[in-house]
Amino acid sequence: MAIDLYQPFTNPITRETFRCISFTEEAYTMEWTVHPGGYVPFEHVHMKQDEIFHIQRGGMRARMQDTEVFGKVGETVKVPCGTRHIAFNDRAEPLVCVVEYRPGLDHYQSMQCFAGLTLDGSFDKKGLVDIPRIMYLLKRGKFSSLTRPSFAPEWLFHLGMSMFYWYGYLSGWEALYKKYTN
Repeated sequence: MAIDLYQPFTNPITRETFRCISFTEEAYTMEWTVHPGGYVPFEHVHMKQDEIFHIQRGGMRARMQDTEVFGKVGETVKVPCGTRHIAFNDRAEPLVCVVEYRPGLDHYQSMQCFAGLTLDGSFDKKGLVDIPRIMYLLKRGKFSSLTRPSFAPEWLFHLGMSMFYWYGYLSGWEALYKKYTN
């Protein structure tokens, strides 16, 4: 059975909870809660989408292109497509944001893969989902909604996806794709 993103899921290491609110061609919109001490596990770049944080509760500390950005309740923080960024919750209260990815592309399906690995406990001690598996799934789905680590140049990211696709294909990871998305 496919992952239902309208049901919340939590990464117990990073202390992030995700719940889809809506998905259209224009935007994938979710509620993102980061519990005290929580964080995004790696600096990354959304290759074809803007990411827009509408802060509902708490405060967000983010780093965008080496610049510290702070957002508080009622504010909006926009991360333009192609911008390196990472976010944290350094406060004692939960950070709650409504987050939009614009355009929506196939973000729902790529997020199903991320959620599936998270729910299966397929992540490292820092909370980062299994890299070979997520790269296989991204390539298998032919997703346009791609998030790449900022330390990896685009050509290396695509090479990695291709390599892990073949490894995953030979290892039977198609079952994961079907489990998460069908």
